[in-house]
Amino acid sequence: MGVGPRDQGQDGAPQPVEGSPSPPAVDPSAGRLRELFDALARGDVDSLAPLYDLCAAELHGLALWRAGSREDADDVVQELFCRLADQRHRLPEVENPRAYLLAIVHRLAIDRHRARGRRREEPLESVPLVAAPGTDPGVAEDARRASRALARLPAPQREALYLHQMCDLTYATVGRITGVPTFTAASRCRLGLRALRRLLELPP
Repeated sequence: MGVGPRDQGQDGAPQPVEGSPSPPAVDPSAGRLRELFDALARGDVDSLAPLYDLCAAELHGLALWRAGSREDADDVVQELFCRLADQRHRLPEVENPRAYLLAIVHRLAIDRHRARGRRREEPLESVPLVAAPGTDPGVAEDARRASRALARLPAPQREALYLHQMCDLTYATVGRITGVPTFTAASRCRLGLRALRRLLELPP
């Protein structure tokens, strides 16, 4: 799976969840991620901690945007790293570690959401899908409005937007991670952005 620049501009994407730093446009951590994968494959379980530090924020963000629950997102990330430890012999075969991790989170988040069914401990509209940097109350209110708008999108559209806008992945890579054709991934992003503009009363 390739990771490359996006197919189009940022379109005013909000900040990532939980106040985490924005993923870079060109991933400078790819080499480090490969090193940690190889170390874990050799049986170095101490590599799990730096691997978590490197990837957890981005993976948690995807799980949160897909599952819509902070508790589920926490559980998904924990299960992912447990699986990595248990199945470390498979890691040398992984061509693109970042896309591999995102794809596992995608599947786990869907499974977690289905297992939970219609039960929800908190309204999705109250989940902070985006976080405001700094302490400006106006920016904080914008973040809350964006979170509420995102919560009204279908989960596949919300997930596609996260991968394309926040993780800076191409439509083709978004499609491979989520198991859909490239045109479907692109359509989800475009429909999601169109709906967000309408919900936020932004010009088309």
